Amino acid sequence: MSETLTETGDATTAAPAGPADGAAQYVDSLVDRWDDLIDWDQRRTGERGFFSELLHGCGARSVLDVAAGTGYHSVTLALSGFTVTAADGSAAMLERTRRNAARHGVELPTVHADWRGLPGRLAGGHDAVVCLGSSFPHLFDLADRRAVLREFHRLLPPGGVLVLDHRNFDAIRARRYRSSGNYYYCGDAVRVSVAHADAETCRFRYSFADGVTHHLEVYPLLRDEARELLTEAGFDTVQTFGDFSTDFDPYEADFIIHAARKA
Repeated sequence: MSETLTETGDATTAAPAGPADGAAQYVDSLVDRWDDLIDWDQRRTGERGFFSELLHGCGARSVLDVAAGTGYHSVTLALSGFTVTAADGSAAMLERTRRNAARHGVELPTVHADWRGLPGRLAGGHDAVVCLGSSFPHLFDLADRRAVLREFHRLLPPGGVLVLDHRNFDAIRARRYRSSGNYYYCGDAVRVSVAHADAETCRFRYSFADGVTHHLEVYPLLRDEARELLTEAGFDTVQTFGDFSTDFDPYEADFIIHAARKA
């Protein structure tokens, strides 16, 4: 557990300047620090193979990682025996994915594409789509959220699964959120805090040990809201986890994970 990585429910009185495009927020200086924020070894310990076991249990063999970031899940799943394609809207993130894949001896096809343009770049053929790291909340517009989930549904064959996660915005919006630092952001040289949270925008502050600070803004997606959107998109069943368990306190979990199956 990283003792210096905490997330608070404190909100500033001033609202954020306004949401920026998801990929545009990941400037090179933040991308360069992203692996320090994650700490791959600690994250792997915290996950305990959850995503690999979940996907194996669903019968998946081929995985499309639509929010590859610096490649943690793409590489980890490839090392677990899956055939993985890594996609991301940030060219800088994808370049880091390629480096990390090479460092782990993994070959990954990569696709640089915004989700709204992803279907035109892919022909399907994946048993599973994973959208992790609380990436989906970068979509601020409801119409975009609906459209993207429909496209994810379309990319999957019958019986395919979408695994999507997001921070516990129910707790954040209730001012009750405290991150353990055990699961997702395990690095010990950064402090993450909630600088602002309301019904429309959540702004996170990343304060690094050398004094550098970055901010990211996302839409604060609620648990039941996500489940409703997945059902609207055509998914037949949706199973929800809090920090890798179906038995969880809705205000204690760091992250919420949904596994949605296509009939």
